Amino acid sequence: MNLGDKLEKVDSPKEIIDGIVEARKKLMMGFKGNKNVSEKKFKEAVKPTLFTFSLSGEPTIYPHLGEMINEVRKRKAVSFLVTNGQNPESIKKLEKENALPTQLTVSCNTGNEKLFKIWHNSKNKDGWERFNETLDLMKKLEGKTRRVVRLTLVKVGKEDGKFKDLTNMSDENVLEYVGLIRKAEPDFIHVKGFMSVGYSRERMGYDKMPWHYEVKRFAEKLAKELKKDGYKILGEEKRSCVVVLGKNKRGMKINFKKV
Repeated sequence: MNLGDKLEKVDSPKEIIDGIVEARKKLMMGFKGNKNVSEKKFKEAVKPTLFTFSLSGEPTIYPHLGEMINEVRKRKAVSFLVTNGQNPESIKKLEKENALPTQLTVSCNTGNEKLFKIWHNSKNKDGWERFNETLDLMKKLEGKTRRVVRLTLVKVGKEDGKFKDLTNMSDENVLEYVGLIRKAEPDFIHVKGFMSVGYSRERMGYDKMPWHYEVKRFAEKLAKELKKDGYKILGEEKRSCVVVLGKNKRGMKINFKKV
């Protein structure tokens, strides 16, 4: 089977989006007959207004990504794209097709090439170069999409295992991240703690998960180093173990009227 045949078998954007909406309706249907549920709120709930392309693999390898983002836009919804930065050409294509997402998030899990190769175990021999090219591209997309760099922090573990001593939370890592952030000049920086859930449990356990105060301490160090660049802590959420940095709060709230 050649590449053309494989692409013929890929689900269309409309099929996928329709399937998501239908699954959402089934999920919410049990609330319809509840007398304590507002009918207006229920109707709003069964119609998704935010679609995030992440979690189940790398979304930039989907050949019809631009069409899918435009399909979401037609439905007056917003789109969040989360990428590992290994396909800068895909991002360039989205820009060319006028199909950039509402928000582009690049996962920046490591600050140096050595740790990158351990963490990502990428099949691309030039994975680090691709990642940095994506950060360079992000800087050029200012004003065209909301740009976010996301750091997922892991601490030194207590249990024996392949990644027991792996961490990206040292003071040296702070400075490495600062360099990458300055390269990308994102609108926001999400600093979050690693969660040992799903497939990630096969790699690292609960002992690798930092507490919120540890994540915040790291974010404060970043903010101190990036102060002259205009970044500061804008918010935090303990339950999600995340801290948000940015230059100002303008743009944090999405204006659905402009979607």
